Amino acid sequence: MTSHHIFLVGPMGAGKSTIGKHLADLLDLPFVDVDTEIETRAGANIQWIFDMEGEAGFRERETRMLIDLANNSHPQVIATGGGIVLSADNRAVLKRSGKVVYLSATAEQLYERTRRDKKRPLLQVDDRQGVIKRLIETRGPLYDEVADMVFLSASAQPSRVAKKLAEALSAL
Repeated sequence: MTSHHIFLVGPMGAGKSTIGKHLADLLDLPFVDVDTEIETRAGANIQWIFDMEGEAGFRERETRMLIDLANNSHPQVIATGGGIVLSADNRAVLKRSGKVVYLSATAEQLYERTRRDKKRPLLQVDDRQGVIKRLIETRGPLYDEVADMVFLSASAQPSRVAKKLAEALSAL
């Protein structure tokens, strides 16, 4: 078992939640999804928060949640939202609070994984592929900045990806 948090960062559709659950099981750690925790505490879904408070309001909630989770003394696997790295403060919290894994995927893979998704506010547009490409261009360097490891979340079965990730983490 690990003695620190494992944060999963990367774009929406990279598999942070899906792979994270498998990874947590393999490492015998609790799994926490930042977005799910925000929804639970707010009593509302992310889309509603975006609609009522705008992206800035959501990002404030996200930062508070990240700090709360990072301050937990018991190690956890924590799946973050795709935009968590936009804040320099969040990037600092990630870097000092555990191991950070950037789950990476191609724009085509991300589009395929999210093309039917109705829950992601930033993708409720006509040009999803364009949005995904722009997000990768702007956020990719920020994911790289915080990452202790970049790990391809290719199209393989999530449980297999998690097993390979667990092996790679043990070498860190």
